[in-house]
Amino acid sequence: MSKLFRFKQFEINQDRCAMKIGTDGVLLGAWADIKNAESILDIGAGTGLIALMLAQRSNAEVIDAIEIDSNAYEQCVENFENSLWGDRLYCYHAGLDEFIEEIEDLYDVIVCNPPFYTESFTSGDLQRDQARQNEFLPFNELLEAVSVLISENGIFSTIIPFKEKDDFIRIAATFDLFPSRCLRVKGNPAAEVKRVLLEFTALEKAYKVLDLTIEKERHVYTIDYINLTKDFYLKM
Repeated sequence: MSKLFRFKQFEINQDRCAMKIGTDGVLLGAWADIKNAESILDIGAGTGLIALMLAQRSNAEVIDAIEIDSNAYEQCVENFENSLWGDRLYCYHAGLDEFIEEIEDLYDVIVCNPPFYTESFTSGDLQRDQARQNEFLPFNELLEAVSVLISENGIFSTIIPFKEKDDFIRIAATFDLFPSRCLRVKGNPAAEVKRVLLEFTALEKAYKVLDLTIEKERHVYTIDYINLTKDFYLKM
């Protein structure tokens, strides 16, 4: 994989990040509702991809990110500084627990592409395992932090494995966060739903569940996927 990933309006270096750019991050960055957002927080920024996408999509004056891994943090800062929106982007080198203690501001929009292996899994690469394993950022800790950091009418968006959906929604409700949108994602028409994008607010209400298929066949993308990602991918 090339160390440099080019999008239409920005480039990302990723050679020092355990988790490279993937479809999950692009989906979340393109799908998250950011209308009227003046402040945005990306939890676990990695390369900075999602924060950069939200900077491209919005006029938010404050776009903060936090990243605990030192190599990923340094690369994220570099990617921010090399972008058109460097004056609006800031990355903190901190864990979520430290960040909550230090930050008094609330955010209109919070996004997170969280570690998603809940089962114990070790590749032998601690940096990669930290980026991927839920035990390093359990859902309950993530959701508790979101409930503390989000503004009164704020929106929290995330992407998780579909099999974790019901449990995640149940935990969120204990922190007074309720689903407002849901997008189930599968790779092709014959595939099972593997991922789900979820949006939460403080308002408990009925919500729509929609579906997205990425490819009609290998390298032939659906209109829905093209429309969602065309502002970013060069190939669209």
